[in-house]
This record gives sequence, structure tokens and C-alpha cells, in this order.
Amino acid sequence: MNKDNLVTIDLQPFKGVSKKEQIFIANEIKKVYPHIQLLPSIELPKSTFYAKRNRYRADSLIKYLSRKTPEGHITIGLTANDISTTKDEIPDWGVMGLGFCPGVACIASSFRLSKKDKQTQFFKISIHELGHTQGLPHCPVKSCFMRDAEGQNPTNEEKEFCQNCKSCLNKKGWDFK
Repeated sequence: MNKDNLVTIDLQPFKGVSKKEQIFIANEIKKVYPHIQLLPSIELPKSTFYAKRNRYRADSLIKYLSRKTPEGHITIGLTANDISTTKDEIPDWGVMGLGFCPGVACIASSFRLSKKDKQTQFFKISIHELGHTQGLPHCPVKSCFMRDAEGQNPTNEEKEFCQNCKSCLNKKGWDFK
């Protein structure tokens, strides 16, 4: 792939995500995809709040971020707040992240992560959702970043993208050594 045609990944933190977490996630993503820019923190849009459950709707946040995403960019929103989406028959399923496959925006939340290794887990949720924006579905390989969480938090078992997922991302300009 021509490096001039690569998209830029915009990290859009929402207020409440520490600068330390923002920089850590940006630096980790840069190891495999160097075209990253960290944007200033913004408020969560009130229109995405679901008062009945005191959480934000992940799908509404993605739509909000998609409207703000310039051509040639992908935006990942980072939040410390609880987020949810509709899953099967459940209208308000709490999630760690959501990304449309493919898409131009996704969202990751640190709310449901364990205190131990929270920063690393937040990165893994972020890279997983970015994988969806690149067209990657869930992967059956248990150590792959693209595995399905299946209602749990398996991030400590995830080590990297599997060879198949790496191959797909390499075609989109990601650089795995």
C-alpha cells in the first residue's frame, strides 16, 4: 500500500480520561500504526446520555464521532464513563467498546476494566475497536486482540493480533515487525 494513502487515526479523549492514559494508548498504537494524532479532551455529548441506566450509548457516541471525522481519518473516542449498546434482545447491554465493521469511528471505555493493568487493558480495547473499523470481525484465536469478549474481560489473555488479522491490517498500511 502507498504510505501516502494511509488514514490518520484521531484519538479523541472525552473529559475524565487521564493524560497518562491518552499518551500510553497513543504510544502503543504508534508501534504498529504511526499516523496518529491525539486531540484535546472534549465533553461527552449530552444527547448520547441514557439517563434510565446512567450511562452513555456507544452507538450514539460513534455516530457523533463519525460526523466529526474528516475524510481520510478514523476517530476512536476514549471515555472513562459506562457505555452500552443493544445486543440481541437486550436493549441496554454494557460494553467496554464498540466499533462498526468497517467504519470511521469507534469508542473504548475504561469503566468496566479491572484496576490491575487498567492502562494496558484500555489500550487492548482501543486497538480491538480500531480493528473493527478496518473491517476485522471477531477472531476465534484466544490470544488475538480481535477475540470476542463474550460478556467478560479477557484482555489479560490477549497478546497481539494473530497472523490472519495482522495480514489483513498489513494490507491497510499497518506495520507489524
